Amino acid sequence: MSQFGEPSPPSHARTNPARTPFVAAPAADGIPEEVGAAVSGITIDDIRAAARRLAGVAYRTPVLRFPGLDDLVGAAVFLKCENFQRCGAFKFRGAYNAMSQLSHEQRRRGAVSFSSGNHAQGVALAGKILDIPAAIVMPHDAPAVKVEATRRYGAEIIRYHRYRGNREEIAGRLADERGMALVPSSDHPHVVAGQGTVALELLEDVPDLDLLIVAIGGGGLIAGCSIAAHALRPQMRIIGVEPETANDSYLSLQMGRRVSTAPSDSIADGLLPTAPGVIPFSVMKEHLDRIVLVSDDEIADAVRYLVMQTKIVVEPSGAAPIAALLSGRIANVEGRRIGIVLSGGNIDAAKLAEILSCRVPASTTA
Repeated sequence: MSQFGEPSPPSHARTNPARTPFVAAPAADGIPEEVGAAVSGITIDDIRAAARRLAGVAYRTPVLRFPGLDDLVGAAVFLKCENFQRCGAFKFRGAYNAMSQLSHEQRRRGAVSFSSGNHAQGVALAGKILDIPAAIVMPHDAPAVKVEATRRYGAEIIRYHRYRGNREEIAGRLADERGMALVPSSDHPHVVAGQGTVALELLEDVPDLDLLIVAIGGGGLIAGCSIAAHALRPQMRIIGVEPETANDSYLSLQMGRRVSTAPSDSIADGLLPTAPGVIPFSVMKEHLDRIVLVSDDEIADAVRYLVMQTKIVVEPSGAAPIAALLSGRIANVEGRRIGIVLSGGNIDAAKLAEILSCRVPASTTA
């Protein structure tokens, strides 16, 4: 099996030239955290290089502002709308940046990954554009809209049971058996650099932000955005958001080491990895102000607010930062200039209808 674009750690940290293994918990086999920090080495130059690769391929998504939202929270809020990205989510950026750097032989053999949906679509579409066969390991309960889109882009889908199987192990086994490149959803510098282009674009459009709020799944998005944001505006505060029942990054930062949590059934299906990636965690430790937790009810309220008051459709995972803001989980925002990444908009029509059928939060029109 090959690992795409494998970075070389320092000689004192180099152990095995094979692919970087994944770590699901502190006691599991895998690269030590200090090696993860060493091999990341991601800089603003890497993110700018990713932006050049993505130019003309990924969309430069809009930054929107709504007076009603500003009035509601007492701040100037700038929404980076990755729900309008190709595949409906930011994940296309990292997938394409990584897969475009595969060797000719790696492209011929194909790529394999694992995802509940958005990264799956990103890898599938990048594979279609670059003529790279793709296979995706997806959970049994992945949203139908994400499964169908991944299949439509031409990827092979391998299903597993979220509570009985291990997606990393299944993908790793497939990669070994077929000689495919393993393209992780967050735990590789090329993926993280691609995701960092979100914040690069946001700060090019709004350079004087005080605060950036980003949801956390595996951590690739907030890692890339943190590197870009602090390179361009070092004084900016960066806050992550997780569901209360999927708080692995929150607990990991509290304990100072990566820890794993039990699988969650939160409605934010894109934020449910059970442990942060090695590389993202090393970046989060350095750059994040803190992580706040939100409930599923608060996330649902945020989805409803966005649809009813701004007319933007965002999936629960993408609405988590809005949930943190509207619920008051983030203090001292009055008068601040706040950037929020709406990370995706892939939600089943039935799930959206279910969320909208509940109480709509009272507010002035945005």
